[in-house]
Amino acid sequence: MADRRRINGPAGATIPPVFDEDGKQYEHKVAKIRDRAPTAIRKMFLKTGVTPSASGSAYLEYESSAKSGVSGLKLSCTVHGPRSLPRSSPFSPHIVLSTHVKYAPFATKQRRGYLRDPSERDLGTHLETALRGAIIADRWPKSGVDIIISIIEGDQDRETSKFQGDETWDMMNALSGCITVASAALADAGIDCVDTVAGGVAALVQDTSDDSTPRIVLDPIPSEHEKILGACCVAYLPIRDEVTNLWFKGDLPASDIDLYTKLVESGIQASRNGNRVLVECLGETVA
Repeated sequence: MADRRRINGPAGATIPPVFDEDGKQYEHKVAKIRDRAPTAIRKMFLKTGVTPSASGSAYLEYESSAKSGVSGLKLSCTVHGPRSLPRSSPFSPHIVLSTHVKYAPFATKQRRGYLRDPSERDLGTHLETALRGAIIADRWPKSGVDIIISIIEGDQDRETSKFQGDETWDMMNALSGCITVASAALADAGIDCVDTVAGGVAALVQDTSDDSTPRIVLDPIPSEHEKILGACCVAYLPIRDEVTNLWFKGDLPASDIDLYTKLVESGIQASRNGNRVLVECLGETVA
């Protein structure tokens, strides 16, 4: 029997038409304008302790872009544990880390289902790899910790029905935000880490409108550029100078090895900028 108490929304995106003063349908055009310097990232708002029932929690929000029509990225993270494992589970000398990343059904233009899809499972795998290199796992044997992240709003332009390539590159920014907000929630839960890990994204973009050569920018928004050739997301520990996770995606010339190195170095720079916000937020919490 169908559940009549739940009203399910449409499977696809439904965007109402907008009409101008003359009664003609207004067709929105995406503005390819970046109002930030190539080495600048968007402003971030980070706050811990937003969920009292959890062991640790944090909320992260990126500044919206008025020129490109992007609403910004909003994430919420809760940490449950460390807690003892069930008796039926095998013995583990280290803490068992479990990550769960899920988009809200209304987070993107294309409505998401209630079950995790392959892209969300990939985000959880990358997040687990990034955090495993920061947590001191041998402090809690026979214990487990659950990290649950809800992406409340994605980094997409809501005024266009479809934009080719948006969702392909938005996962990079989502993973970067997941790493930063999860690190803040782990610190709020009192779980010992070797360093505060933060995520950063750098991309090689080409603005054909200016007939310019490809350039590297930090914290890219797909709707602000004509074409993204490649991008990398870096999880970086600034004090230890270590990279715990590196995710590269794109099509770059294999002959230019220096281009790959510069892209990774730019991702580390973006991660350092995000780590400053993380450290400042944790310092205010302690004070």
